[in-house]
Amino acid sequence: MELKWLLCVTLLALGTLAVQAHDMDDDENDGDDVVDIEDDLDDGVEDVEELKPETSTPPPTPKVTYRAPVPTGEVYFAESFDKGTLDGWILSRAKKDDTDDEIAKYDGKWEVQDMKDTKLPGDKGLVLVTRAKHHAISSKLSKPFVFDTKPLIIQYEVNFQNGIECGGAYVKLLSKTPELNLDQFHDKTPYTIMFGPDKCGEDYKLHFIFRHKNPKTGKYEEKHAKRPDADLKTYFTDKKTHLYTLVLNPDNSFEILVDQTVVNSGNLLNDMSPPVNPPREIEDPNDQKPEDWDERPKIPDPDAVKPDDWDEDAPAKIADENAVKPEGWLDDEPEYVADPDAEKPEDWDEDMDGEWEAPQIANPKCETAPGCGTWQRPMIDNPNYKGKWKPPMIDNVNYQGIWKPRKIPNPDFFEDLEPFKMTPFSAVGLELWSMTSDIFFDNFIICTERAVADDWANDGWGLKKAADGAAEPGVVGQMMAAAEERPWLWVVYILTVALPVFLVVLFYCSGKKQPSAAEYKKTDAPQPDVMDEEKEEEKDKGDKEEEEEEEANEEKLGSDADIGSASQEEEEEEEDEDRKPASEEEETVNRSPRNRKPRKD
Repeated sequence: MELKWLLCVTLLALGTLAVQAHDMDDDENDGDDVVDIEDDLDDGVEDVEELKPETSTPPPTPKVTYRAPVPTGEVYFAESFDKGTLDGWILSRAKKDDTDDEIAKYDGKWEVQDMKDTKLPGDKGLVLVTRAKHHAISSKLSKPFVFDTKPLIIQYEVNFQNGIECGGAYVKLLSKTPELNLDQFHDKTPYTIMFGPDKCGEDYKLHFIFRHKNPKTGKYEEKHAKRPDADLKTYFTDKKTHLYTLVLNPDNSFEILVDQTVVNSGNLLNDMSPPVNPPREIEDPNDQKPEDWDERPKIPDPDAVKPDDWDEDAPAKIADENAVKPEGWLDDEPEYVADPDAEKPEDWDEDMDGEWEAPQIANPKCETAPGCGTWQRPMIDNPNYKGKWKPPMIDNVNYQGIWKPRKIPNPDFFEDLEPFKMTPFSAVGLELWSMTSDIFFDNFIICTERAVADDWANDGWGLKKAADGAAEPGVVGQMMAAAEERPWLWVVYILTVALPVFLVVLFYCSGKKQPSAAEYKKTDAPQPDVMDEEKEEEKDKGDKEEEEEEEANEEKLGSDADIGSASQEEEEEEEDEDRKPASEEEETVNRSPRNRKPRKD
């Protein structure tokens, strides 16, 4: 029993991180046990402190040999930047329209660099270096992409190395037009698709926009995909490399993936805003509501009459006649007085500024009094106030409903059942404004086969992910590292581990012990049942003695035939009475031979 209590007290001390002596009421030796526990805990704390530096040391970064990804099939564009140059990329020298000249230029810097804290030496990427500037860079595809019978897959990596305050990391697929000049790439340059992450404030977006050409007017209109239901915040804040993928299929379906997990999907015909196809009917802009059209569902009852006792002039508030001025109220003291410490400014000109007066401050005499100035009774609600009388509202029998213009055929209606067949594009570009620097881009690919994109992702982003995972400490290591930065986490860890164990042990330790039969005093009062085995043994013994007595009595009474039957009946009646226990508690005692009644001969 003492060992169980020792374990209970030890776990409790660890769970609360307070090594204290606990008073135990069971016996006098518990005090010695508490002293021993304190010594053991002191030793344990010293051991934990000695082990902390070893367990919190992160494992060494594994050495991984990096190899640039190579496309495994036909691609329209593939760029890993591992050559260390911007060969094939064109920096824009354009100016942004309708913007101040100081910030209108696309003079933001781009460089090919290693990623900060990279686990893959030799893996380079395109980095947006500067902040608060316009950046534009683009590159030609190996051949224009034409939307026909094959899917479109665009995929690339982004790492917000410094987080992101306000800015985007989306790409534009620049439309194939005779006017396309990458040297003058700017925000108004026609594009076919815009795709990628964008964030400002707490608004986290993952754009998918395509420009659809109206077959009747020839004008282009932007169509935006619905917002994904997934929480995107982590992709902007964790400073890890994330893989963004857009898949467009000839059947008009689309999928948006982040780290090879679908976060948004839909159909170009049903899940874009505004819809690709306009409505067949529209409201007639020339239709006007008739002057006698009644849109009122309720009207005042014309037959209602104001009651005679309705007083519209009664005030809403009246003075409380039962109020009494508090004792100590200073009627002659104003609430505010001139500040005695105020001084007229030296540059005060009475001719220009008028007569100087000290500023008003709260009267210090009123601070200790219930109030100052003229006392007035407080205002209370007027029980007789009813306000202006209005007739009750009733249903309008002439109600015609809310008027709407009539529908007419939409003169601009068209039906495009293949919005997938968009304008061909021939270049990919980044046209961005960002308030955060060092945005890392890598491993762009544009292709038509999902397997090719997946292989490219596994050789690039997959290798980064594997290297980062190998370099990260295990769960225990991460917990130790977090506790080094936030020591209060040690309390959480110990409580999380020790408390459940303590509760389980406490459950068994606190079980009520059943006292043995020997601990009861010997009295005539009914006692609790002893164990089942003792009860059975005593019952068998009593039955055996009764049988022996019955046999002896039968032999003794057999010689007297005249009174035998009478005596036997009397004996059986007495035995029946003797066998009936007064209660379940006295059954065992009554069956004992020493407690049986003497026989009557």
